[in-house]
Amino acid sequence: MSALFASGHAVDLVLAVLLLEAIVLIVRGRATMLIALLPGVFILLGLRAALTQAGWPWVAAALAASFPAHLADLYRRRDERSAADLK
Repeated sequence: MSALFASGHAVDLVLAVLLLEAIVLIVRGRATMLIALLPGVFILLGLRAALTQAGWPWVAAALAASFPAHLADLYRRRDERSAADLK
């Protein structure tokens, strides 16, 4: 079990599940929801980099990328709420 985590494959499994979720969202016509998955994807990539002993810049870059992705998701949600309030 420890080899699963040390190799980063545990994170790969979670990323595969997120990919399936993204496919379901696209098929159901909810592609705008994809941006909600991005912060988690970047955080998981940072975790994978840390577990596989990648250099700290890779970990930092992945974690730093999650912040603007999170802000973009918040902006999308705010716009959806504003549009719903106008109805």
